[in-house]
Amino acid sequence: MIEVERSGQTSVPADQVWAALSDFADISRWAPNVDHSCLMTEQSAGVGMIRRIQSGRLVLIESVTGWEPNARLAYSIEGLPPVVQSLTNTWQLRPEGDHTHIALISTLDTGARPPQQLVGRGLGRRLASTNEQMLDGLIAHLATQAAV
Repeated sequence: MIEVERSGQTSVPADQVWAALSDFADISRWAPNVDHSCLMTEQSAGVGMIRRIQSGRLVLIESVTGWEPNARLAYSIEGLPPVVQSLTNTWQLRPEGDHTHIALISTLDTGARPPQQLVGRGLGRRLASTNEQMLDGLIAHLATQAAV
């Protein structure tokens, strides 16, 4: 398993950060690397909700596996190349005075054999860049919303 973490801080309260993250269908509104997103279930909150995202030619299905309002959102990601056995993203929010600390943690499994681990480390570096784009996009979106 490879874990990639990126974090940042925003001056908006955790409930406002949660509002953006928990609007699960709307990630394309703030993530610059997501071209399109929509819900695939009638469910609009909680564990079991599923969305489809498109990033360029890549289409992914993301299923919510963890839902703790104002604290944690986790989802599994399917549709990646076969070398990826599993990928989970977890957003964690932690109030810190008048700021909110936001962490995006990705857990990637490409297998236990050394060649698989080597591929996993390469994918982990690419995933870190993708996560930075999503985190930066979320923080910029929150700043814009706070200014309105």
